[in-house]
Amino acid sequence: MSATTAPSAAGAPPGDPAADPGPVVHKPSVRRRLVPYWLLLPGILWLLVFFALPLVYQASTSVQTGSLEEGFQVTWHFATYWDALGEYWPHFVRSVLYAGTATLLCLLLGYPLAYLIAFRAGRWRNLLLVLVIAPFFTSFLIRTLAWKTILADGGPVVDVLDTVGFLAVTDWLGMTDGSRVLATPLAVVTGLTYNFLPFMILPLYTSLERIDTRLHEAAGDLYATPATTFRKVTFPLSLPGVVSGTLLTFIPASGDYINAELLGSTDTKMVGNVIQSQFLRVLDYPTAAALSFLLMAVVLIMVSVYIRRAGTEDLL
Repeated sequence: MSATTAPSAAGAPPGDPAADPGPVVHKPSVRRRLVPYWLLLPGILWLLVFFALPLVYQASTSVQTGSLEEGFQVTWHFATYWDALGEYWPHFVRSVLYAGTATLLCLLLGYPLAYLIAFRAGRWRNLLLVLVIAPFFTSFLIRTLAWKTILADGGPVVDVLDTVGFLAVTDWLGMTDGSRVLATPLAVVTGLTYNFLPFMILPLYTSLERIDTRLHEAAGDLYATPATTFRKVTFPLSLPGVVSGTLLTFIPASGDYINAELLGSTDTKMVGNVIQSQFLRVLDYPTAAALSFLLMAVVLIMVSVYIRRAGTEDLL
C-alpha cells in the first residue's frame, strides 16, 4: 500500500491544514485482494473432497438399514448408535485405557529425551533427532510385527522381565498372563507406546528448544535449585509441547487397531478392531459408521475438556 502527498492549494501556506488534503491512499486492486483466497483454495478443496464429503457419506451410512445383497437405504435409523454403544462399550473403555496408558508412558519416556536433545545434546542434536524419526523409515506394520519377535515366549526380553520380577507385578495388575507377554494388554500398550513415541518427542523438543536458557541462569542467580527451576520455569514453558504431544499420541492411539490385532488377543480388541471387522468382514456398514462417529465424539469431548483444563493459550 503506497501513499503520496497531494500538492497544497495555490497561495496557501505549506503547513495550513485547511489547504493540505493529506496523503492520498491508493487501495489495492480487487485482484490483489483476492490473492490470499486463491492461495487458500487448493487446501479448502482438499479438505472438502477428502474430509468433509467422506464424513457426510459416513454420517448418511450410519442411519441406513438393509444388507449388502439387498442394498442399504437411508431410513434415519438412529437406534444403530444406541445398539452399537450398548454392545461394544467395553471396547471403547479398553481403547481409552490403552491409549491413555500409552500416552502417559510416551510422556514419561519422551520428556527426558526431548530435554536432553534440547539442552544437553550439543553437536549430537541432529543425530539424535534423526534417530527419533528413524522408525518412520519403515512401515508401521513391519515395526509392529518386529515386536512379535521381541516379546515372543521364551525370548531374552521376556526372560529378563521374568527374572527381575516385572512380570509378577504386571500379572498382579492384570496386564500379563503369568510369564506370557504376547496376546496381553501389556503387549498392546508396548506396541502403542513404541509406535507413537516420536509424536510425543518432537512437539516436546520444539517447545523446550524455544525456551531462552537465560531464564535458567536467572533462576540460578535467584538461588533456585535445579528442581525448582524445572518446576517453576522449564515445565510451565513447555506445556504447549506437552499438550500437543499428548494429543498427537492419544488421538491416533485410541483409534488404532494394528497393535491390538498383531500383539493382542480377542480379549484385548479395541474399538478400531471392531470398526475394521464390521467394515471388511461382517459387512455391517451402518454399525461400523456409527461406531466411527461414536469414537470421534468420545475423543472430541475428551480433547476439548483436556485442552481447557490444560489452559495453554498457544492451543486455544
